[in-house]
Amino acid sequence: MDIEAISSAATVALTSTILFLLVAKSWNALSRTVGSTPNFAESIMQEAAQRFRDELDRLSSSQSTYLSGALVFVVLFVAAYVLQAQNLFAGYPAWQLWLQIGFLALVAFFAAWRLGRTILARRQVKFIHDANVAVGHQLQQIATGANRVFHDVVTSAGVVDHVLVGQTGIYAVNVVARRGGKNGSAILKGSDLLFSTGKGQTPLVEIAAGTARLQKEMCRLLGQKIRVRSVIAVPGWSIGEQANENHLLVNERTITMLRGWRDQSDYLMNEDVDELQKELTTRCRRK
Repeated sequence: MDIEAISSAATVALTSTILFLLVAKSWNALSRTVGSTPNFAESIMQEAAQRFRDELDRLSSSQSTYLSGALVFVVLFVAAYVLQAQNLFAGYPAWQLWLQIGFLALVAFFAAWRLGRTILARRQVKFIHDANVAVGHQLQQIATGANRVFHDVVTSAGVVDHVLVGQTGIYAVNVVARRGGKNGSAILKGSDLLFSTGKGQTPLVEIAAGTARLQKEMCRLLGQKIRVRSVIAVPGWSIGEQANENHLLVNERTITMLRGWRDQSDYLMNEDVDELQKELTTRCRRK
């Protein structure tokens, strides 16, 4: 093995690849900054799973950059090896060349690790995004009459995935996305959401806190006590028992059940519905 030729070619290829990645990353950051404000911002609302769509776009861009960098490295390495780039490092002792090879191997391992993490993160975000879109689209179908659906509603305790507001009440719908639900079921037990098929459990503390904070903010807005009902959506899973009156458990096919989950005290006056919808419209505009 010609260590001098390999070390020289790898050094030339790695240096050029690093410069390429710096330029590509800078360009991506500049593009996100310059093009982040939408046209007609006053009339454009958050779509279902908007925050996950934005994160998916970012991860897709990062994944493409790393894969392009790997291709650039391979092409330049082969070109430098064929063109005998070792002349640039003629006379260097062998131990320095081996040290250089070791450093290049560490850089290659780090780049592969970052690429692997990006691919896995993108895969997970895509799954969560698709689960939120499925629930959001089903909510749009049942939002008839004076009912309206808002997505990615920000509260001081976190983000509520979807909020349905109408004369029959207010529903905060949060999505819990888990894989492997084809033959599995989900149940509510106490303050936890339990999954079969070895998928463990998910505490509902954060979801309950977000719903409670949304209710508090809506009560403050109207100057009266109203109720925000909490709905937990688990797309792809069958629904088992619900031993919890604080949450309604549904999937993307049974989400219409929330229309029957109400009592007389949930009904709102038309002016209250208009006030709430105006507030949520302001919160959910694209920025």
